[in-house]
Amino acid sequence: MGKSRNPRRGSGAAAVVEPVDGGLAELIPDRDRARAWTLFVDGAPQSHVDLDDPAYLSFEYQRRLGHVIDLAAPPGKPVHAVHLGGGAFTLARYVAATRPRSTQQVVERDAALVQLVRRELPLDTGARIRVRSVDAREGLAKVPDGWADLVIADVFSGARTPAHLTSTEFLDEVRRALKPGGLYAANLADGPPLAHLRGQIATAAARFPELALVADPTVLRGKRFGNAVLVACDHPIPIAELTRRAASDPHPGRVEHGRPLTDFAGGAVPVSDAAAVASPAPPASVFR
Repeated sequence: MGKSRNPRRGSGAAAVVEPVDGGLAELIPDRDRARAWTLFVDGAPQSHVDLDDPAYLSFEYQRRLGHVIDLAAPPGKPVHAVHLGGGAFTLARYVAATRPRSTQQVVERDAALVQLVRRELPLDTGARIRVRSVDAREGLAKVPDGWADLVIADVFSGARTPAHLTSTEFLDEVRRALKPGGLYAANLADGPPLAHLRGQIATAAARFPELALVADPTVLRGKRFGNAVLVACDHPIPIAELTRRAASDPHPGRVEHGRPLTDFAGGAVPVSDAAAVASPAPPASVFR
């Protein structure tokens, strides 16, 4: 199947539709923003990018990851960042815009998707962003010990997080790559009864002394399928500031940490490579 372009949403821009390794990719123009696009893969929204304003984050989970980026170092200070899962490079663009001179590595297995995004939504030529088209864990293994101020995991295959990115062994690699005090943040997706999310909290707690979870309260109550951002560190996380930022979002998020987060995990046990399974598939209604 070849590339097709179709006028969409009355914006004057044309949608770009073409197959990639992970399915059918669609770049749909944003009717409200002149040079903004949403990336879908097999109908599932992956990223939103505004080329004129890369510091703008549209998706609520990306806004929450943006808060973690903001708190990873003093404002404007360059960081070393690793992004596991590339999508349209939204968060790498955000780091480059808000923390100039940062050095970043993006690991995105889907080489055809990388080519599509580079062609249609090119990165700033001055941004220090290196993209590797390999498996996320393989790419992480190439990061030098103690190199990263920030590791962000946002990897989905068929709308599910692959099993090998959910284990204690995977988090051992994350810790190896992080500097002391570096932050790990993962975009997790789950729905009732939240067994996957609870297991991921227990897994992170087995490797990091400090944890926080940011999510829509209805997701935390098990009322619907949705995203939660898990934050982990070997130093105290700035909970008060994270809470303030999450609460001020257009779709406010709740932050859990400490004993309430332990209670929320409800006795779940850490996940090993041997026992790991992919995150649950979202209901078909989620993307309608």
